[in-house]
Order: sequence, then structure tokens, then C-alpha cells
Amino acid sequence: MRRRALKKNASTVPTKIKALSLIRTAVTVIDVEDTSFDACKESILAFYREHKIKGEIFFFDFRKITSEERLITSITNTVLKKDINWYGRPSAEKMKYIDNLNPDMFISLIKGTDFPIEYMAKYCRASFKVGRTQLPGNVYDLVVSDPKSKDYSEAEVFEGIKKYIKVVTENN
Repeated sequence: MRRRALKKNASTVPTKIKALSLIRTAVTVIDVEDTSFDACKESILAFYREHKIKGEIFFFDFRKITSEERLITSITNTVLKKDINWYGRPSAEKMKYIDNLNPDMFISLIKGTDFPIEYMAKYCRASFKVGRTQLPGNVYDLVVSDPKSKDYSEAEVFEGIKKYIKVVTENN
């Protein structure tokens, strides 16, 4: 089912590294459970403002939330465990939201290659994709991965991604 869903819904938009000046819209996916969640969110929003990018942050929140707890992110752009179907595909509603944003750039700060992030990355029609772990089929144009000796937070990885994007896109 996963292979079929990817084959049917994967973007056919060719991707490549693009200059920051050509990027008008972006989507970044982060994990709410990361210890640097708040700092990372603020850093992403500041980066978008600095480069005049209309950006949106999608949150993966697979925690079990009790009745006393409240969701700390907007339900519109948060992928919850209940938004994932039986084989791991995010709901059509969440994917439609990404379609409506029509992003030029997709950034995943999710570590690993679990199916929900693989599906989102392959589905997204962005023409420049950045990730933390390369996915099967070489989905990402730029990969900034953790060295084997240290596990970085999403905020630390995003700082690295910003540096690489600025250097790489200046040469394009």
C-alpha cells in the first residue's frame, strides 16, 4: 500500500537547488517532541521574515495527549497520530493544506525515514527540498545530517541548514 500511495501521489515537479531570492513560499516540518521545539520554531519564522518568504511550519505531534493537556500548536498544520492512516499516510486534509500553500521550498527537520515524512516529502510539489536524512529515491536536493558521534537538536540542524542554503544558493 505504501509503494502504491507513493507511486500514485508523488510529485512529478523536477527539483534542484534554487537561489533564496527565487523562493517565495516554504514549508518546514518539525517534531514537537524535540527538546528545541520552541527555539527552532522561532528561528524558522525569523528566517522566513528575513528573506521575505511566506512560510508555514508543519508539526508532527505523535504524543498521547490526555484530556487535561492541550495541543500546543494549531490543529490546521499539526499532523497528529489520528491524522495518519493505517499504513502511515497523512490525511488528505493535511496534504491539501500543503497543496494550497504551493511551496517553492520544503524543509524537513525530522530525523529518520518514517513513512509519514517520506510521504510528505515525496508528495510536496516544491522545487527545492531540504532534509536531515536522505530518503529512498534521493528526494532531497540538500541533506544536512548529524554526524555519527553526536545527535543534534532540530534548532542546531536548522542553523546548519541556513548556513548551507545561503552558501549554496549564492552560487546558483
